[in-house]
Formats: sequence, C-alpha cells, structure tokens
Amino acid sequence: MISVLAPGPHTTIQDLGRPGYYAMGLPPSGALDQYAHRCANLLVGNAESAATLEATMDGPTLGFEQDALVAVTGADVDVAIDGRPVEMWAAHPIRAGQQLKIGLARAGARSYLAVRGGIDSPPFLDSRSTYTAAGIGGLTGGPLVTGDTLQVGSETASPGRPGAHLDSRLHGRLGGQVTVRVVPGLCSYRFTAESLEQFFASTYTLTTRADRIGCRLDGPSLAFVEREQPFGAGDNPSNVVDLGYPVGSIQVPSGVEPICLLRDAVTGGGYATLGTVISADLDLLAQARAPDTVRFDRVSVDGALAARLASRARLRDVRTSLNLLSLF
Repeated sequence: MISVLAPGPHTTIQDLGRPGYYAMGLPPSGALDQYAHRCANLLVGNAESAATLEATMDGPTLGFEQDALVAVTGADVDVAIDGRPVEMWAAHPIRAGQQLKIGLARAGARSYLAVRGGIDSPPFLDSRSTYTAAGIGGLTGGPLVTGDTLQVGSETASPGRPGAHLDSRLHGRLGGQVTVRVVPGLCSYRFTAESLEQFFASTYTLTTRADRIGCRLDGPSLAFVEREQPFGAGDNPSNVVDLGYPVGSIQVPSGVEPICLLRDAVTGGGYATLGTVISADLDLLAQARAPDTVRFDRVSVDGALAARLASRARLRDVRTSLNLLSLF
C-alpha cells in the first residue's frame, strides 16, 4: 500500500487509456505522454499497460508501507527517497516506511511514476485511467488528494531489475521549442489558402490555458473562406455542422488561438478543424508548457504512418536496451 501524503496540484492514475468508445462520446484518456508512461513501466518490469501516476508540473509525496521498485520518467524533476536524490529514467528499490517525493518540473510538464506491479484501482470500461470531466477512473474519478491510499497490483511482465536505467538518448523529448507534424483536414477547406500557409509558416506560443483536454496557442489570426453558413452551423465563420474530432485535432474558434485537442477532449463539435497532430507527436504537446513555442509541419497520411513506425521502433530500442541489462 502507498499513502498519499501530499498529492501535488494535479496527480492522476493513468494507463494506456480506453480506446474504442468514441461512438459513445467518450475520449480515450490515458497518459498524455505515452512514451514516458511506457518507459516507466518497462524500467520496473511492468506490462506497458499497467497504471502509473501522472503528475502535472509538481509531483506528490508518497509513503510506502511495503518494499517496492519504482521509476520516474517524463518532465525534468527532482526525485528523492527519504530526502536522498535519485536519478530519473532508472529503477530504484524503496523500503517499507520510506517516502518518495517528486519535485517541481524544470522542463516539460508531466512526470510519470511507475511502481512494480502497477497502481491498482477499480477499472472502468477496461481502463484505470482517470477522466475528470466525467468523474470516472482512478480512485474516485478525480485527482489524488491527501489521505488517499493506493494499492499495488500484479501487472508485471519481466523480472524487476533495481538499477536498470535508460541511456539519455532514449529519454523523452521535453518542451522549449517544439515542432509537431500535422495532417491537414478535416475542414481545412474552410480556411483561405493564405491562412493555411501562414499557419504552417508561423510560430505559436503555448498559453497558460492548457490541460489534459487541450492546449491553446497564441499566434497569427486565421481567415475563413466566405460562404453562406449552412443551416445548423451558426453565424460564426469558424462554425460547421457538427463533426467528429480525432485526438490531436486543431480547431480555431473565430480564427484566433488554435486549440490542439488532447486525450481528454470532447469527441465532436461544431468548430472547423484545420488538421490533426499525428499520434507520434502528441507526446511533445503533453510536455509543452507556457511559454514554450510550437511550429507545425504539414505531412501526408503516409508520412504520419512512417512516423508511427519510427516511434514504435524507438520503443523497441528501449525494450532491447533493458533486456540487454538483464544479461549482466
């Protein structure tokens, strides 16, 4: 058992999410930085689908009532066991009675704590991921609070290896100056050609209005093709008759402050979307924070699929690296 002594501003239980329920209007949720989440689990010998703790900007202080093996990945934070600093992207034993503290993020936005066996909580639609907008998943459907007690599960996949660590070349990429790739659509035809060119040529700044639902960006305003709005679309030129929003959709209400929709976003609505951030680059937005800058590169569907293969190859490198360590 693990006691939550101080929860941090927004710490939630997340796994790989609950895909397959878009038809019900339910987003997938799950770890925003899927790479960091998977790496944390791999470091302690968990199944990659095991639940971790996702901490935003500042982390929790936890008391361990049993021996455990832990790893912290993601944002650049200080990690300490009983006040003794330990490195990130590495597996550390922790003894019954000891405390673990995850500090304030110096770069990036979200850190991930994996405990060998995974965090155990009642699953909802086959996932433990917390979706706070609907109050589902996690312990009570919301962030952790002081006094919560976490159970440790049994979702292991390989032997625990205290001291296992990842080479810095395999660490996740953090914020600062971020470039993400975008497949144009679903409603890019609603924007003027000049505005689309401006969008892909401009630098946007992440605002403080960012959370698990989406991140809002400050930059040049975009113009829409003039037309008589169809029935049901509303008067604003950024409105369309309702359409589905894939995870990563970029909507531009009134042509200002584009919003990149993330894993807790609504699944449909009435704003024109000019493109979709590819799945391989969503982790970059998960670690971006104000006032990081974001640029967008236009790619084809084939380019997005190639990037997804490359991201999967990087995870294979992580698995291979950790498997090699077990030989010594």
